[in-house]
Amino acid sequence: MNYKTAMIEIPLMRDPTGGLMRTPEDIVRLCEDLRSFAQETFHAVLLTTKNTIQNRVMVSLGTLDACPVHPRDVFRQAIIENCAKMIIVHNHPSGDPTPSSEDVKITRRLIEGGKVLGIDVMDSIIIGRPDGENKGWLSMRESGLCCFVQ
Repeated sequence: MNYKTAMIEIPLMRDPTGGLMRTPEDIVRLCEDLRSFAQETFHAVLLTTKNTIQNRVMVSLGTLDACPVHPRDVFRQAIIENCAKMIIVHNHPSGDPTPSSEDVKITRRLIEGGKVLGIDVMDSIIIGRPDGENKGWLSMRESGLCCFVQ
């Protein structure tokens, strides 16, 4: 028997382009839908040199408390779309946006990978849910947890 496979490209997520991203709050508003996800999911917001959105791509869909991420998957669409910068975003279904040691480790790895590729990783944002103790999200740039491109 001869089986043939048709390859088609279906983007996992596409958002309207053109919005200007100036602050972490802008990204949080763009990714507000992640608050209600029951599974961890990892996204890349692709930006132009002027910080306008080119695309938002779901890179990985994980489990309740983990989401496997590899740099080649994170940068694949960024290279295809020739983006200049990106902001990485993932959610914590528990609602607590406190980064794990693995969150910090993969963010540092992606920053280094971006330097090699010429794609600046500008921030890593974790989306949770607001409560009395936190605003419901965390910017690793603002928290000083990683050394991002200036």
